[in-house]
Amino acid sequence: MDQNEVSEIREMSATQVDSTRDAVVIPSQDNIVTTPSAEQLPCPTCSGAASVPPSYVYALGRMEARFPSPSVEKEYAQATGRTDTVGLTDRQTLQAVLSKRENRYLVRQLCWVLTIEGLETYLLQPRNPGDFDLLVEALRPTPSPLDVDVVIGTRETIAPPELCNGLMIPIVLFDQIYSFDRDAVIQAVPRPENMSAEEFAPVVRELFDRNMQLADNAGSTDDHRALNYLVMRYPAIYATAAEWYGRDSSLTGVEVRPSRLSGVRKIVDVIFSYTNRKTDVADKNFARVDVTGEFPFLVTKMSPYYDR
Repeated sequence: MDQNEVSEIREMSATQVDSTRDAVVIPSQDNIVTTPSAEQLPCPTCSGAASVPPSYVYALGRMEARFPSPSVEKEYAQATGRTDTVGLTDRQTLQAVLSKRENRYLVRQLCWVLTIEGLETYLLQPRNPGDFDLLVEALRPTPSPLDVDVVIGTRETIAPPELCNGLMIPIVLFDQIYSFDRDAVIQAVPRPENMSAEEFAPVVRELFDRNMQLADNAGSTDDHRALNYLVMRYPAIYATAAEWYGRDSSLTGVEVRPSRLSGVRKIVDVIFSYTNRKTDVADKNFARVDVTGEFPFLVTKMSPYYDR
């Protein structure tokens, strides 16, 4: 190799080093990591970002059917004209019209409102469309102030104003509805052997009425759901009340506390306080209720309660 060839090789090497030093490295698109914009970041309050537990309802009230708009009311009037309603009251007419199979489409068009202590509290909608029949069956041809409707379901969003003629209250998707009157409750509660029906009936009536008149009992909190469950499904609370009345004591308080047994499950203690009318000494009994799921159930039967 002569001197000229060596010089050319040295010049080419120097040129390659300089071009490598000045080159801009462009990574492939597969290796680029970008920072998400504010619009792309997940929303912590959105339903998809966090699992929100359902809000269960176990409510006692009175159900009403209402027209959501003038057009539905006019359609109902036409259906009434095709039904034999001679001698029927307005409430009897409503039940007669909605009970006819060809008029069941009206059942889906009406607003079904649950009132509690006279206040419009929930709009009722069945979770299963086949349960619209439960609404019709809950209509009474001769309503009474003593009527009670029990609604069990989940509380959803506030109803938009166009859903029920401007009525904006929470929607409840119900799974169960059953209806009765207070006298039926009194007759259904098992009576202690040492008491006559005339003695026991006022006990049931008073305890039931006191629960119905509790302030703000919309059946949506764990406390109220547990208490409503006991009033409807656990006759022992009435027998216990009768026993304390027989000892010359008065029911002076009803309290619900979280149970110490609560862990994975939500369990509450429903405490009934009775005070002797002569000595002013208070005694307490309680029942323990599991309110974790939609349907509460009894954990511990009625027993003496001792403050710790």
